[in-house]
Amino acid sequence: MAIIKIIEVIASSEKSFDDATRNALAEAAKSVQNIKSIYIKEMNANVTNNQIVSYGVNAKISFEVNKLD
Repeated sequence: MAIIKIIEVIASSEKSFDDATRNALAEAAKSVQNIKSIYIKEMNANVTNNQIVSYGVNAKISFEVNKLD
């Protein structure tokens, strides 16, 4: 039986929500192996002078934990 853990990661981008999501995944992958999925819990954007200046996501990333046999 596999054990799945979930971590929550906050990431941002000046380009798009998609890019912010990719940034969250890239940061998590630096310290976590066996990533199985990413779920975007929240999205937000910062606005200046009626223009979006940055995009942010709060992502839940699930990964499989290696079993010790």
